[in-house]
Amino acid sequence: MPRSFLAVSLIALALAGCVTKPRPPSHLGATVTVAPPSKADVWQRVASAADAARIARIGSAWSEGLAEARSRGFGDEVKKEALLLRSGAALARPAPTPGSYSCRMVEIGSTPKKKVAFERFKPFFCYVEVEGELLTIVKQTGSQRPAGRLWEDDVASRLVYLGSLALGEEDQPKAYGEDPARDMAGVVERVAPFVWRLVIPYPRNGAKLDVFELTPVTEQPK
Repeated sequence: MPRSFLAVSLIALALAGCVTKPRPPSHLGATVTVAPPSKADVWQRVASAADAARIARIGSAWSEGLAEARSRGFGDEVKKEALLLRSGAALARPAPTPGSYSCRMVEIGSTPKKKVAFERFKPFFCYVEVEGELLTIVKQTGSQRPAGRLWEDDVASRLVYLGSLALGEEDQPKAYGEDPARDMAGVVERVAPFVWRLVIPYPRNGAKLDVFELTPVTEQPK
């Protein structure tokens, strides 16, 4: 092989090694990772902004309601309720077992228009059942019958309740969000073995808290 041809070949190979290969556009090589929604993200997409704000302020509702009840002479009544009205009493595994419950409501705190800062109401029946992937709570008796779904939350010791209110002879409550004046929002917690509570902060009745106690029963309401 002639020396001149060999030299030219070596120069060509050297130049080829200096050529930069084209790179793909940077935007084609970028990887975007989207985090899955949290449990709170899911229920917050359903809740109204006002109800999400009420739930976010549940700690304030507890402190204000209990302070008002005690300052107006209901300290002994609060004490009798024990764990039901203890703000930090929530235990693990908050989901209630499906079935029939004896339920009663305690109302604490008040706006200036209300005269009473503590009130107990007669027991009634309510029912917990499975609806798809969610639990629901339905009040079965009385002229005002709350009903709503329970959603998992980032706070492991509670479920978030979003519901509505059926009135009078209505067979079914309106869907949550259909009539904001009837919407209800709160949390469900387990406070003792076989005892749960549904806490509604800043309800529309003027109280600071509506606290429903739920205890299982074997007999169904008639």
